[in-house]
Amino acid sequence: MVVQAASALRIALQINGEQHELMLEPRVTLLDALREHLGLMGTKKGCDRGQCGACTVLVNGRRINSCLTLAVMHVGDAITTIEGAGQPEHLHPMQAAFVTHDAFQCGYCTPGQICSALALLNEAQRGDASAVTPDVRSRSAVLNDDEVRERMSGNLCRCGAYANIVKAIQSVAGARGGGSG
Repeated sequence: MVVQAASALRIALQINGEQHELMLEPRVTLLDALREHLGLMGTKKGCDRGQCGACTVLVNGRRINSCLTLAVMHVGDAITTIEGAGQPEHLHPMQAAFVTHDAFQCGYCTPGQICSALALLNEAQRGDASAVTPDVRSRSAVLNDDEVRERMSGNLCRCGAYANIVKAIQSVAGARGGGSG
């Protein structure tokens, strides 16, 4: 049996505010396009099955596991990776909070954790409920420990830095008026 390779397609992806023209086979995941074709190594390949969250990026402001989606599905979308959140000389407040609160150990999961935390803040600001929100009719989310842990449950940390991750997120939420407590 002869298996024929898929033909490469020319696609344009908007990543971190810049347009990138790529020649990709239709089966290339967004994660592989970011890492292998664009050299954006901040987004990590963990489980490659959507179970760990290490590959979390933002697409149109919403978090997704980039290992579970094809790059061709995101033509026209605004994709933000950890590199687009901030740079060492100008950290995003969430990145700075992770440093201040010692919210990482090995750091492998940190890019996905931070991207997920950025989406969490947007969800809370919109008033989106989670599984532990006491009153789903309320349009304001109080980001207490349980609420943050539930909303971050798709991102695993093998080192167990969860308590400090929660503190980092709450510190940024409090500074934005996002209701930590």
